[in-house]
Amino acid sequence: MEKFTTLTGVAAPMRITNVDTDRIIPKQYLKTIKRTGLGKGLFSEMRYNDDGSENPDFVLNQPAYRNAKVLVAGDNFGCGSSREHAPWALADFGIRCIISTSFADIFFNNCAKNGILAIIVSPQDLEKLFDDAERGANATLTIDLESQTIKGPDGGTLHFDIDSGRKESLLNGLDEIGLTLKRAPKIDAYEEKLAARGFA
Repeated sequence: MEKFTTLTGVAAPMRITNVDTDRIIPKQYLKTIKRTGLGKGLFSEMRYNDDGSENPDFVLNQPAYRNAKVLVAGDNFGCGSSREHAPWALADFGIRCIISTSFADIFFNNCAKNGILAIIVSPQDLEKLFDDAERGANATLTIDLESQTIKGPDGGTLHFDIDSGRKESLLNGLDEIGLTLKRAPKIDAYEEKLAARGFA
């Protein structure tokens, strides 16, 4: 998993509440078990017209936001089904951070397992970040995970809270397998003790 330390990038505003995982990545894209190639299907029902052409009104199709790395989103982002393809699609598109007032629990945890930092802020702070994100090409935010800060284009800084375990995992690029391997020496020592006692 890619480490998340400091991220500077354009933030795209998505003032929509209750964006569910089916809207993030529709069911027809769930046939794969690969984490790559799903970016083209991200928000496809909003990004594309019925004839397959791009919807120019959708934020990620607008020139200023085509390479967005941050998503500033409405309340309850990632609700609905537990599909892990949703963070896979976001990451494949290039989104490394999502900021909202609330997330569905399973989606929130799946983000951390896939190297995406999901940040919860107050409604007042979210409104400030929406104002920043609506500046188009000048909507650049810098997210520093170590200091737990978000710096806006004018230099204003917001602080965010994060669970210490989640922070450690993201800073070190450790998913659940990586966390287990980190403890390999202790696991090996325990198994050696069991073997010495005849429980191997």
